[in-house]
Amino acid sequence: MSVFTRPALVGLPGDRTAAREITSSAVTTSSAVLVLFALLAPNDLDRLTPEAFVRLPVEALLGVAVVLVLRDGARRIVAVSAGAVLGLLTVVKAIDIGFGLALNRRFNPVFDWGVLGNGVDLLGMSIGRTGAIASFLGLTLLAVVVIVLMALATLRLSRVVAGRRTASTRVIAVLSVLWIVGAVSGAQLAPGQPLASRSAAAFAYDDLRQVRAGIRDREAFAAEVGADAFRGAPPSGLLNALRGKDVLFTFIESYGRVAVQDSDIAPKVDAVLDAGTARLKTAGYGSRSAFLTSPTTSAGSWLAHSTFQSGVWVDSQHRYDDFVKTDRFTLGGAFKRAGWETVGVVPAHTEDWPEGKVYGYDRYYDSRAVGYHGPPFSYATMPDQFTLSAFQRAERALERRKQDHPPLMAEIDLVTSHWPWTPLPRMVDWAAVGDGSIYNPMPSQGKTPDEVFTDSAKVRGAYGDSIAYSLNSLISYVETFGDDDLVLVFLGDHQPNPIVAGAGADRDVPITVVTRDKAVLDKVAGWSWQDGLNPDRNAPVWRMDTFRDRFLTTFAH
Repeated sequence: MSVFTRPALVGLPGDRTAAREITSSAVTTSSAVLVLFALLAPNDLDRLTPEAFVRLPVEALLGVAVVLVLRDGARRIVAVSAGAVLGLLTVVKAIDIGFGLALNRRFNPVFDWGVLGNGVDLLGMSIGRTGAIASFLGLTLLAVVVIVLMALATLRLSRVVAGRRTASTRVIAVLSVLWIVGAVSGAQLAPGQPLASRSAAAFAYDDLRQVRAGIRDREAFAAEVGADAFRGAPPSGLLNALRGKDVLFTFIESYGRVAVQDSDIAPKVDAVLDAGTARLKTAGYGSRSAFLTSPTTSAGSWLAHSTFQSGVWVDSQHRYDDFVKTDRFTLGGAFKRAGWETVGVVPAHTEDWPEGKVYGYDRYYDSRAVGYHGPPFSYATMPDQFTLSAFQRAERALERRKQDHPPLMAEIDLVTSHWPWTPLPRMVDWAAVGDGSIYNPMPSQGKTPDEVFTDSAKVRGAYGDSIAYSLNSLISYVETFGDDDLVLVFLGDHQPNPIVAGAGADRDVPITVVTRDKAVLDKVAGWSWQDGLNPDRNAPVWRMDTFRDRFLTTFAH
């Protein structure tokens, strides 16, 4: 053979044809897998298992039947439209999974878009505003890609079906018979997974029902807000049994039943509460405790705050949005009408809060108004001990009390125990709190969220530590700054998320009244609350929206 002989050529037309066929088959197969995944995937992470896909979706059978009877132009329009809708449903399922993990409930496609914005704000406090916006934009782009890919996938499959009408008709006939038999017999190829599936249609129908129910609920909620036995109560009929008392309603973030009962967290928190009961008793204080059922779980503290203050059940974002536009009579409004000065302390707020006017506070302190010059602790803008110290200096200091001001009513929100529960501050001497600079080295001395969230046991431990810190801050505050005229009501806003509380946990949160005044404790004797700071499983449980009316009725005279 001559050295100049040319080698055999590759990439001849037959090779290119084979490659195109392989590529075409791969694209078709990928399209089918993508569409079947979208049709069969559940919207609950616990049900997202291989067994969930051993089903025959009726939507696929109907889709093929429609394609077989349509002409090319109509077929393309229907295929792309159906694919886009299926892609949107897939995105909503993914959001549902996220809501289930974070909020233990489904996403409402009409009323919950504001909650997504709150999620971005929360993420921004953990990874920075720029990172949070970048993450949100990345997820938005991914959602668009999913919708586009699903539309292209259904278009591809419609072409394949239209190009093989005879074979497609035979296959769809056989599968339809199998589906009908499965629907009638309840046959299952995997436990709990019926062969005959209509999950996508049922999911879409559930979403539509949810939207319709939400619209109807707005009318029902308006009626609830309008019915108020205390709206016209005169000052002389309000809170007479608390005259002269400083009344502090203090929310401890994520302080739920799981913190005090039936968990590996409870022994640590119970020890703090039991020791606190003894410490406060030595200082002359009595206490009574029970549980309230919160309207929310995992997050949505504002829903609990508004329910507690208003006496109506605010269990959704649209109810909250409607509530803040009303003149509903709140606990803050009751104290203000009766002659108290009213104060709101919300250290988690970093921006203006115009809707807060519904509570009628005379003064309002957010993160910008308390003079804090220390570091944030993940979500928490400042430690709880600093929040209480700043409130004491601004509102209850001896110099102020000498000026013969009216008594105070305050709602104080403590946020150190907010997710992700690490790093945590340490208790310091109250005289050393100052402007918060003393906390500067503490965040770097603690564990980062990345270190903790690799292990669920570490997450629960961090949560327990954060609750213990918040409780110790509050107990120490009463010991240090309490007096005969202090009445403290402290409670949780909601249970922590399912990582800590567990799937299916109730929505109960502890609530406690602390005071030196025996007359006040005698007033609440009819509530049958338990002695001490630590309620057990036999303690009474009230819905949170019933507290306002019971409180106002009990202390009216």
